[in-house]
Amino acid sequence: MKKTDFVVKSNKPITKNVMEMKLAGDTSDIILPGQFVNILIDGFFLRRPISVCDCDGKMLTIIYKIVGKGTQKMAEMTEGTKLDVLTGLGNGYDLAVSGDFPLLIGGGVGVPPMYLLAKKLISLGRKVRVILGFNTCDEIFYENEFKKLGAEVIVSTVDGSYGKKGFVTDVIQEDYSYIYCCGPEPMLKAVYKASKTGAQFSFEERMGCGFGACMGCSCKTITGYKRICKDGPVMFKEEILWES
Repeated sequence: MKKTDFVVKSNKPITKNVMEMKLAGDTSDIILPGQFVNILIDGFFLRRPISVCDCDGKMLTIIYKIVGKGTQKMAEMTEGTKLDVLTGLGNGYDLAVSGDFPLLIGGGVGVPPMYLLAKKLISLGRKVRVILGFNTCDEIFYENEFKKLGAEVIVSTVDGSYGKKGFVTDVIQEDYSYIYCCGPEPMLKAVYKASKTGAQFSFEERMGCGFGACMGCSCKTITGYKRICKDGPVMFKEEILWES
């Protein structure tokens, strides 16, 4: 974990309630796809944990949904705004176990970490398929960005207004070697039940401190409760015990 000052270079809407922010600063502590940053916002006691969409050493891209006063204030930030950011948080995805044909599944704001993961896996010579799940066509983002990486992209919408109609589990094809997934817990649980191979799941959870001190975010596993922010947010399929 490193505390770093970043400067906003751009901050724009990519759907009605979803923003893409690019920040200039040192991203050397971000080692693996699936890690997150924790942003201090003036006037708010708790930092905002945001997953990493992309980084290249000097630039960080995050995508966030406007869901409350904190993210609303973030949405109003302009170029040149300075931010206090904790970087390199969380464990990230293990790329070594992907096999040759990994399947990446992102739902809603669970899509962003899949972008850096896809980029890394493709650079390793993997043939990547990505399923992007949304409720409706108005919520879709980053379809073309994934295609530009060279990934095969399938978009599903619950209402059928774009792409394949249904949930992400309705469009899973059988020819994959491994699954990586991020999204709301009901989606993670559904993918878990549908998966035929090993898998890793990144949990979205409200966090207090963001680095394991408060025990406010936990997931039940075969070895006891693990902290999403410190021991996660990525968990292996084999260790997860779902709460009933």
